[in-house]
Amino acid sequence: MTDAALAAHLAQVAGRILIEVRESGMFEGKALGNAGDQTANQFLVHALREQRPDDGLLSEESKDTPERLSKERVWIVDPVDGTREYGEARTDWAVHVALCVGGRPETGAVALPGLGIVLRSDAPVDVPAAAEKPRMVVSRTRPAAEAIAVAEAIGADLIGMGSAGAKAMAVVRGEAEIYLHTGGQYEWDSAAPAAVALAHGLHASRIDGSPLVYNKSDTFMPDLLICRPEWAERVLGEVAKLSA
Repeated sequence: MTDAALAAHLAQVAGRILIEVRESGMFEGKALGNAGDQTANQFLVHALREQRPDDGLLSEESKDTPERLSKERVWIVDPVDGTREYGEARTDWAVHVALCVGGRPETGAVALPGLGIVLRSDAPVDVPAAAEKPRMVVSRTRPAAEAIAVAEAIGADLIGMGSAGAKAMAVVRGEAEIYLHTGGQYEWDSAAPAAVALAHGLHASRIDGSPLVYNKSDTFMPDLLICRPEWAERVLGEVAKLSA
């Protein structure tokens, strides 16, 4: 099985497992989120160690070790991206599975189990035509001040949404033109979405325009821009004005 096929298969199966955990009725509230995280993580970690034993591994739900830092190939996973949305049975949560090679997000899959779809780097879909007026996805509960300011500057409509993966895939699926995030994320929040976005010809970078580099000792990666390429220069310019 190719790396891309493995990523997509694992994301899809983990998504099914998560829905089964939720529909079992055994958990609710915070306990449901914890049960989902642990069950999906156990599956993903076991499968990757079985299928790709020589690669490094970083998961939000597993204790990090320095072993991965010496590896050229490192899998980065987020078993449940958007635990709150998962617990509320919304559709804007995701499962992330990415393979980074030399720090680059080369292969990835993002499952949106609530919608029954998996977007993958090896099978790009047609990105629908852009809207005349740009749409920007932001956090539905805590939209960043920088994103609001940039949206005002470029005349974009704001769309509140849950997980990072759901927001990034909204751009891939043509539901928005821009996903701008500031205020804190980690490598597992963006590795798979970035791999999928780049494979679809979209722009993906830090908000200063620098490339996304993964498998660092410090996994904190606080900002992200995923957008249609025609909006990248304008958005990056507006962000730069805010920090000038």
